[in-house]
Parts: sequence; C-alpha cells; structure tokens
Amino acid sequence: MITLTRKILRKPENRWIFASMIVIAANAGGAWSPIGDVTTIMLWIGEQITTEHIVKSVFLPSLVSMLVPVIIASIFMKGETERPELTDEDTREFTSRGERKFIFFLGVGALLSVPVFKTITHLPPYLGMLLGLGVIWLITDLMLKNRPHEDKRILSVSRVVRNLDAPTILFFAGILTAVASLSSAGQLDIVSKFLDVHVGNIFGINLIIGALSSIVDNVPLVAGAMGMYGIAPSGAEGYLASFVQDGQFWSFLAYCAGTGGSMLIIGSAAGVAAMGMEQIHFGWYARKISWIALLGYLAGAGTYYVQSVIF
Repeated sequence: MITLTRKILRKPENRWIFASMIVIAANAGGAWSPIGDVTTIMLWIGEQITTEHIVKSVFLPSLVSMLVPVIIASIFMKGETERPELTDEDTREFTSRGERKFIFFLGVGALLSVPVFKTITHLPPYLGMLLGLGVIWLITDLMLKNRPHEDKRILSVSRVVRNLDAPTILFFAGILTAVASLSSAGQLDIVSKFLDVHVGNIFGINLIIGALSSIVDNVPLVAGAMGMYGIAPSGAEGYLASFVQDGQFWSFLAYCAGTGGSMLIIGSAAGVAAMGMEQIHFGWYARKISWIALLGYLAGAGTYYVQSVIF
C-alpha cells in the first residue's frame, strides 16, 4: 500500500499521514481473521478460537478501531496533493489486465481456502498455505513458459521465495522458545496470578496486554498469555467461563494484541515496515498519530464490550 502512495503523492509529509493510516488499518484488519495476523494464527492453531467466532466477535470492533482514526485524521490533518512524475520504468507493465486479475483472485482464493483446508483435513494450517503456494507456483510457471527471460526473472514465484525474510522467522522461533521456557519454569503462572489478584477483570488484563504490545512485539505477549491461561473445560462457570474455547478472554485478546501495536510506530510489524520504507520519525508519529490510534483502540474495545453485553 505504501508503494501505491508513492505513485500518487510526492511530498513525504503527506505520505507519512497515509502510511500511518495504512498501519492502523493493517493491524485492525489482521485482528478479526484467523489468518490475518501471527497472533490470531497462534490462537487459532492453539484452539483458543474458532474461525466463525473470531470473525463474528471481532470484526465490528476492528472496523471501529480503523474508522475512528481515519475520520479524525480526515478532519484535522490536511495537506496538498502533488502527484510525482512517473518514469517509463514505473509505468511499464509485464502482464495483461486479465492475467493480473486471475493471479489476484487465485492468491486470495488460496488464502481463504486455508481455514477450509484445516476444517476438512484437520492438518496444520501451514500445510494449506504450502498447498496454495504450490498451486500458484505451478500455474504461474505454465503461464510464463513461453515468455521472455526478463519476465520470468521478475514474475516467477522462485524470485519471491529467494527474498524470504529468514531473520524474522528465526526471531519468532526464538521468542516462542523463550516463552515456552518461562512457562516451564513457572514464571508465567506467577504473572497470571498477579494479574488475577490486582486486576481481576479479563477486559482490564487484555487492555494492558494491548497497551504493552505497542512497546513489545505482540507475538511474545500473546504467547505469554497462552502460557499463563489454559483453555478452561467446556461448561466452566463464573470467571473461568471466559477462558473456554471461544471465550471472551481469547477473542478480546486477539483484538487488543492486534490493534494495540498501532499506538506506536514500533509496535507492530506493519509500523516497522512503514517506518523503514518512508523514514517516518518516531517522535512525529508519537505526536501526530499515537493519540488518534489510542482513541481508535479504546473505541473498538468499547464496541467489543457493548457487543458482548448485548449478545
């Protein structure tokens, strides 16, 4: 999305505003889908949530947490649009309109089929992802069979695979290993008891986790929460009822961890990516955007609470 803004906006200050809204929208969009964010994938694989429930319970709060900042920014943040001059390289097209549409819908279909794949086969979701990748790889290779070498070099799936971000994969592996060791040592159990005594409310606990996710990556926070609180048996009552599969704690955790990172530019993978691509200053984001993201975060949390009381 930031690549697109570069084609329609010349001034960096204007792009920063759009990029900030893109970060907020990306984080909000990832919270309500089982495959939308690493944290929701973790909760989905761990069977804390199911596909149907997370979509129904978190979609509206996530939408509110995106719309509130966008509306506020539209009212209070103004700029002058100045289109950049595009070179021949920027406007060069390697594919036809029909080919682009076909690959787009094929890719979206591969993603949407992952929950269906898991439901039918009961295999891990990553196998569904790999199956979708294999289908796209096969079809694109057939489409590029008689194309020039330059087209194959730019459009082939093998080129994308070579650019995989291995350090990030190792980063997540290290985090999950560290959290597992803390859980085995009993430290996470101590933290959960402390929160139960001093907060004692699932909404308060999750709001704190969401606020912390703007400073610490949301993956270790969610992994820590999964280690602190197990899935309560079906039929549990009272406080424990919030921890059954599809309980309020888990769905609200998906919302808070997913959207809370928007409050600081370093609080999410989307924010870090935008910061690197557009050289957004940490101080600028904190002054101009953080309060807007906080209002959106609280508005979405309030929506979730009202929704839970009504339904």
